[in-house]
Amino acid sequence: MIEHWTDLAACQGVDPELFFPVSASGPALDQVAEAKQVCASCPVVSDCLAWALRAGESAGVWGGTTPDERRYLRLKPLPAAPAWH
Repeated sequence: MIEHWTDLAACQGVDPELFFPVSASGPALDQVAEAKQVCASCPVVSDCLAWALRAGESAGVWGGTTPDERRYLRLKPLPAAPAWH
């Protein structure tokens, strides 16, 4: 039974260390790319990213993004709500 979006995550059963590289250069870049590949096939990637942004997650690959990418997303202004007439 599905109780939470994480039950559908493509990363279920993948070694969690893949999503937490120890640096941001060298072999860690390959690790980030591999983690992002898992995220690219995930049916709940947007839920994961939304959670990471709300939680202020500062480490690891979440929702197909790195910590630097999430910091950038948090700095961007939110789009204006649509005007309904």
